[in-house]
Amino acid sequence: MAPAGKLSGFQREGDEWFCNAGLPSDIAVSIDGVTFHLHKFPLISKCGKIARANEESLNKDGKTMNMVLEEFPGGPDTFLIVAKFCYGFRVELSARNVVLVYCAADYLEMTDEFGEDNLLPKSECFFHKNILRNWKDCILALQNSEPALLRAEKLHLVSKCMNALSMMVCTDPSLFGWPMMMYGSFQSPGGSILWNGINTGARIRSSESDWWFEDISYLSVSLFERLINTMRARGIRPENLAGAIMYYSRKYLPGLGRWRAGQGGKTRSVASFSLTPATVDQKALLERIEKLLPEKKGRSFCQFLLGLLRVALILNVDQACIDSLERRIGMQLELATLDNLLIPTYSDSDTLYNTDCIDRIVHHFVSKESNLTGFSPSSTDLQESPSESLRKVAKLIDSYLAEIASDVNLKPGKIRTLAEALPQPSRSLHDGLYRALDIYFKAHPWLSDKDKEELCNIIDYQKLSIHACAHASQNDRLPLRVVLQVLFFEQLHLRMALAGCLSTLDGENHETAPAACVPAIALGEMAGEIVQRDGWVTVARENQVLKVDMDKMSSRVGALEEEFSKIKHEMKTTAKPRNSLSSPRFISRKLGCKLIPRLSDAQPESLNRCRSTPRASTEKARLSHRSRHAESVS
Repeated sequence: MAPAGKLSGFQREGDEWFCNAGLPSDIAVSIDGVTFHLHKFPLISKCGKIARANEESLNKDGKTMNMVLEEFPGGPDTFLIVAKFCYGFRVELSARNVVLVYCAADYLEMTDEFGEDNLLPKSECFFHKNILRNWKDCILALQNSEPALLRAEKLHLVSKCMNALSMMVCTDPSLFGWPMMMYGSFQSPGGSILWNGINTGARIRSSESDWWFEDISYLSVSLFERLINTMRARGIRPENLAGAIMYYSRKYLPGLGRWRAGQGGKTRSVASFSLTPATVDQKALLERIEKLLPEKKGRSFCQFLLGLLRVALILNVDQACIDSLERRIGMQLELATLDNLLIPTYSDSDTLYNTDCIDRIVHHFVSKESNLTGFSPSSTDLQESPSESLRKVAKLIDSYLAEIASDVNLKPGKIRTLAEALPQPSRSLHDGLYRALDIYFKAHPWLSDKDKEELCNIIDYQKLSIHACAHASQNDRLPLRVVLQVLFFEQLHLRMALAGCLSTLDGENHETAPAACVPAIALGEMAGEIVQRDGWVTVARENQVLKVDMDKMSSRVGALEEEFSKIKHEMKTTAKPRNSLSSPRFISRKLGCKLIPRLSDAQPESLNRCRSTPRASTEKARLSHRSRHAESVS
């Protein structure tokens, strides 16, 4: 409403407006409780609706006329502009009022039939020539069209603004004038912007694809939704649309700012200095935003979806919206991080984290074949095989189980359900599961051995690393039956490691002679390298809890080295008589080396005798070596 006092020949007193024309008023127009005391002739000569109403009123009583305009576009403020135009005052059309004036002129039928250069064709010309060609004015016109949105849509004003904005988004901003950085579009040869021929030092940054995020974020939810759909139909890239949606969501859903992955857009603005933020219902906004999201996958997009799910659970939105978000996350669960999965429980549950939500997400990942494509098809981290994605999710879920295991209110069934949600081939090692159960047993000392055994049944002891077996065999929190099974597989691992070490050494004896001359300590180190080569300690090194017991395992390896050296010593003492142990030729035969005979050392017959016996003596030593090794291992 205009302020009190005289304004271009109009004066306001309370909820009534008067025209200072020096003549008594003969028509009263009421709009939303505000009455305008005016004169018939200026209005009838311009407005077809008022002219018809006047004829009907004269047919009844032929005197004064009281008229009520229901649902007038723009309310009393817009009607004041129309009244000034009818009285011949100068009217300034702008981006803020042109849509409302256009709708009001259409409502009152202010066409050329009731006067040349009437308000309707004048506002229509201004809209097409000034508004649709300027980004800033187009945003302002859309934002101020809310009071007459239905009529503006009927007149196709909203759709024209949407199409114009979509076209300008696809175009270099420097080509359509003023809006990009509130400067002109003229540039100096060096690229700086010129304003009236003066170098401002600023540069047009048309290479950025997110320059428009801030401006469209000032639109209402309904207008923003229509604009995104229009842009999608225009062929705007999905990553740009997703960026605009994420920017809009973070602006009006403050909870998303804590879990965002990087900035969704710049805070600089084109038109926002003169715009006011929209008033939105956060619950309705989130439900609409979910429907606007593209069916794509990306690392930051996955984190945004998980943050959106958190806010959805807080706002208690419709269950269909929550189910859709969980499905979208499940289709790209391999891109999630542990911090994003730790969703607190916002209901009356006793547990700290919402495990049911994660369980449903994992089932979406397992049960449905993901056919989503990434925003950038050339990205290598999104082109993984299903087995690789499955292994990543298994590792993620194991870390999640270890994180939530310390919750004292967490039931054993929740742990078991989450652990068994993934198929068996997804885990090459079960060290992560063992670590999670160990933390759970430590936080729940009151569990019975039966409950512990049922939980331990999810672990495949054959897939435990040698370090995990060493830790579990000395873990007092495990039931005795479980410890016995772990000890069995630990011994199996040690035997396999020793057998692999010996077979490798045996093969190297045939290839290179000097390799047989390495000391026992070096052989023990070689055995450790073979164990590492087989991959038994790859995942164990990543477990923080099992690192504490590495020293104990080192002592076991040292004992194994001593035993191995004793076996070698026994082999040396039993292969030949004691008087020949110091002979260099015996040592060479024992270790697989072949000395070149020298004429100065022996006679020809002794040389022939030496040449006829090396193979037999080597085979005999090898058989003795293997038999004694078998007895020692058994």
